[in-house]
Amino acid sequence: MQWTKVLGLGLGAAALLGLGIILGHFAIPKKANSPAPSDLDLEILETVMGQLDAHRIRENLRELSREPHLASSPRDEDLVQLLLQRWKDPESGLDSAEAFTYEVLLSFPSQEQPNVVDIAMTLPPPPTVGPTGDIIHSCHRTEENVTGEQGGPDVVQPYAAYAPSGTPQGLLVYANRGTEEDFKELQTQGIKLEGTIALTRYGGVGRGAKAVNAAKHGVAGVLVYTDPADINDGLSLPNETFPYSWYLPPSGVERGSYYKYFGDPLTPYLPAIPSSFRLDLANVSGFPPIPTQPIGFQDARDLLCNLNGTLAPATWQGALGCPYMLGPGFRPDGDFSADSQVNVSVYNRLELRNSSNVLGIIRGAVEPGEPSSCPCCALGATATVSPPNTAPRAHLSLSSGSLPLFLWSDRYVLYGNHRDSWVHGAVDPSSGTAVLLELSRVLGTLLKKGTWRPRRSIVFASWGAEEFGLIGSTEFTEEFFNKLQERTVAYINVDIAVFANATLRVQGTPPVQSVVFSATKEIRSPGPGDLSIYDNWIRYFNRSSPVYGLVPSLGSLGAGSDYAPFIHFLGISSMDIAYTYDRSKTSARIYPTYHTAFDTFDYVDKFLDPGFSSHQAVARTAGSIILRLSDSFFLPLKVSDYSETLRSFLQAAQQDLGALLEQHSISLGPLVTAVEKFEAAAAALGQRISVLQKGSPDPLQVRMLNDQLMLLERTFLNPRAFPEERYYSHVLWATRTGSVATFPGLSNACSRARDTASGSEAWAEVQRQLSIVVTALEAAAATLRPVADL
Repeated sequence: MQWTKVLGLGLGAAALLGLGIILGHFAIPKKANSPAPSDLDLEILETVMGQLDAHRIRENLRELSREPHLASSPRDEDLVQLLLQRWKDPESGLDSAEAFTYEVLLSFPSQEQPNVVDIAMTLPPPPTVGPTGDIIHSCHRTEENVTGEQGGPDVVQPYAAYAPSGTPQGLLVYANRGTEEDFKELQTQGIKLEGTIALTRYGGVGRGAKAVNAAKHGVAGVLVYTDPADINDGLSLPNETFPYSWYLPPSGVERGSYYKYFGDPLTPYLPAIPSSFRLDLANVSGFPPIPTQPIGFQDARDLLCNLNGTLAPATWQGALGCPYMLGPGFRPDGDFSADSQVNVSVYNRLELRNSSNVLGIIRGAVEPGEPSSCPCCALGATATVSPPNTAPRAHLSLSSGSLPLFLWSDRYVLYGNHRDSWVHGAVDPSSGTAVLLELSRVLGTLLKKGTWRPRRSIVFASWGAEEFGLIGSTEFTEEFFNKLQERTVAYINVDIAVFANATLRVQGTPPVQSVVFSATKEIRSPGPGDLSIYDNWIRYFNRSSPVYGLVPSLGSLGAGSDYAPFIHFLGISSMDIAYTYDRSKTSARIYPTYHTAFDTFDYVDKFLDPGFSSHQAVARTAGSIILRLSDSFFLPLKVSDYSETLRSFLQAAQQDLGALLEQHSISLGPLVTAVEKFEAAAAALGQRISVLQKGSPDPLQVRMLNDQLMLLERTFLNPRAFPEERYYSHVLWATRTGSVATFPGLSNACSRARDTASGSEAWAEVQRQLSIVVTALEAAAATLRPVADL
């Protein structure tokens, strides 16, 4: 039977050879008769720009902000259903829409026992909790109901989310913005901080950091208020504020999360799904260590204008109409007796709640791949997708379980906005959600009519529980970490779409600068005149570029919204888009009713954007960027724009740290070489793209180049670079605490080394951080070189 085995092997080999020839024949691109690759369709772009409707955005906002929608509340769930309904609409919906629910740890004030701030006469402590002594004054527990919208049952009492319960009582001190330096200044003034209550104002450092800094110095409790000098251009009278102007009323209180990190506190680095490990509460870090409560500036005035002690420094003064003193305690000739103390009673509670993300997907036509190679088919799904910019030819059916549709896509562009608010949230975040719904409606209508389908998939996302610490977006990035890193082209965030109506403001990583500029040059700016958004923008925010001359300036991305896990954790090129105010006309650090019960539809309609033309401008800008990223044959990400950033970081290190580093035998030579390697590789890649754009490139060549453009940002990640900072892995955009505007790890390490006794361990960390940056830059340069090169 030996001959039968030989014959069988021969026939099998022949069959495999024949199959290989057939597969090779169909796999090799045909040069002669291949149709030109699809690219951005300018007619589709013009159609989208024309169909984005300001009136529809206005009506979206009216509905979204009609009731308070705190994360996990019944109204929040109603909005989940509204999004699903819109995105499943047969005439203007998307290919697919689904909600993904996570069980996360949230913090709420007690409804039965509200948080209170009282002034009490000092008596020996009784065996009960609460104020020690007779209460002689109480701060307001709620905001004034000036429009009939601030007194509803669903308006959550002002509170500091995740602040612990407790009833500390002590003499009051004024600690400015609650920075470490501020508390050291109080100690320098000879003020004993142990057991005191610190009154601080917003700004300077994050909310939670104020409590952390206070606790280090023995402070028992913290109050936080918004000073009119920081938000109201000094105005504070009721007839000068909302509803008569855009300024914050005296009773307005900024709510917020005081949690140090982002994501669900119980499941760091893991999605908050039933199967995930959860920390015991005793092992959770990042919560404020002492009771903390925000108050309005009318209550802060009562406290601060009666303080005793020495005069606070000039930079600590504000606009409450009195000299700010440091304390401790009240002056004897004031409204309160000199021996009275401030009691802060906080009764917050932690609860596990369900919070949902909603995803809506438009499936791409080209880069998901052919049906025969699509993972859908391997998992039991069938898919046939039409060519780009044409009608869909067949239905996509999934029978493979509950994985989201976007996971079967090959490349996708993500566009996100959070849904939850502290109260009505007309500005934050519903202005962004109103734009999201209008943009998805216009694109969905073109999709359903068969007019258009993008080259790459587009994923619209409505994130849950952002206000508690970017929870929804972080859980999403944790659950789908690998897929997102492998396949996401870029992330576009529109949180607050409109702060005010003066100009565009964009934050982003350098590669997105080019596509943002291209989009804004083609869209007319709101208001009189015939300026483009780009030309108007450059009037307000600009910089001098050694490459381009005077250009609009992009801000850098911190951790203030849902872009944070995408850039810091996943290394995905990201941007945040909004319209904002003229900073030459106001000193407000943010729009004045931020996180208060006065952030309502009428506030937006009357003061921020009458006519909603700025909302429409943001929708057009975001829509143009989405189409350019999803439809362009070559990805419009310009990696050479990183060279300016790297060169500026290098120059700062050389000028401000070079001599110091030399004293400790640390050379910047390897960093200089690494930056030069990156510049050369980025320029060479740009030249290769220019050459290919002039011809008829092989789609495989374009695919390889696009992958290099897409993956560059990932090369700057090092998960061990900042072990003390959760989720921060990006060595260029991590939090910088050092004073030198250079690579953050290097800047921070040098700052710590200078502030210590110059021990060898501190300078070893400087060397480590320098090595981390050099390694990242060399890896980035290697990523940009031709794929065949090592």
